[in-house]
Amino acid sequence: MNWPLQKNAVSEEEINLLIKFLKSTDKYTQGEKVKEFEKNWSTWQGCKYSVFVNSGSSANLILIDSLKEHYGWKENDRIILPAITWATNISPVIQSNLEPIFVDIDLETLSFDLKDLKRKIEENENIKGIFITHLLGIPAEVATIKEICSEKQIKIFEDCCESHGAKIGDSKVGNFGEGSTFSSYFGHHMTSIEGGFVCTNNYELYKLFLLKRSHGLARALPKEDFEKVAKENPGIDSKFLFLTHGYNLRNTELHAVIGINQLKKLDQIIKKRNENFEEYYELCKKNQERIYLIKKEGISSFSFPFIFKEKEAYTKFKEKLKENSIEFRPIISGNLLMHPFLEKYKEGAKNLKHAKLVHENGIYIGNNQFVKKEDFKIINKILEEIQ
Repeated sequence: MNWPLQKNAVSEEEINLLIKFLKSTDKYTQGEKVKEFEKNWSTWQGCKYSVFVNSGSSANLILIDSLKEHYGWKENDRIILPAITWATNISPVIQSNLEPIFVDIDLETLSFDLKDLKRKIEENENIKGIFITHLLGIPAEVATIKEICSEKQIKIFEDCCESHGAKIGDSKVGNFGEGSTFSSYFGHHMTSIEGGFVCTNNYELYKLFLLKRSHGLARALPKEDFEKVAKENPGIDSKFLFLTHGYNLRNTELHAVIGINQLKKLDQIIKKRNENFEEYYELCKKNQERIYLIKKEGISSFSFPFIFKEKEAYTKFKEKLKENSIEFRPIISGNLLMHPFLEKYKEGAKNLKHAKLVHENGIYIGNNQFVKKEDFKIINKILEEIQ
């Protein structure tokens, strides 16, 4: 593959750090390195509390479950989601016995179509939350979304799994709502191989994150809180005291060792990705009669999306990518309402015209720190050949 979606980003330095760590201890399960990574991540992200888990999907599960418990949401209360996002943004909503309400996307930001968002809020009662996805590193229109949601006091929370370091003004995405999620999977801006974070500035939510990550066990709490609940439950061994329903979504010291070192490089990785994005954007500007231009203000580029206005150009482009051994994929997974797991919501897909267009005419190719300026000559040539 000449141009894969992602290349291996785990360096020789990180392999050596891992070997050194393995030789220095016999404790590999969640411990001090995880705490160090969490502290460093919170500092970088600009939030008070971060909890390292085994994936971004697990971060989504903990966030939704904790919000439901904290705010006392009832069965069949509603959560708004975009039609184009990742499946495990939607799954925890359904698993928590909440009802997803799907909104079309905007072709410039790939987030909510604001007119459709207003309409869905007006048409539906008992909407408790809105799960914003900052798709492919593009910041959503959070200020406008907040304004639309404010009248009904709808809680806002953010999926930033593809948007590490994207900004709205001077603030990084992930700091505009009740909580946020991030992924450090192999293919993302930085990697711990597998991993993710759930973040918040709310101490009560933070405690729920800690509990739910570790079975609901009281001993996962900060020391002072643990001692308090232990005294309140004298008839139970405090080390095996369960305070809420939970899961085992912990990560390991090994993944934290890699993540700590990767985080040191993250700003430079984002800088390189965004330099690459400028090359891509100029190509799209030259071809905007055929390709939709996406918003670039505040971006932390995850990949290079190509959304074609006509099916023929889209089909030819894919064929040329194959000929040149350039890996591509749908934009996330296209319109998720077209997938079997959302069969019962399929009727609503008919009115999501932009999601339909992206599903049928959209793909992306990889952006990362290994993409070179000269690589874009290939894409330019392909776009010229399919005119």
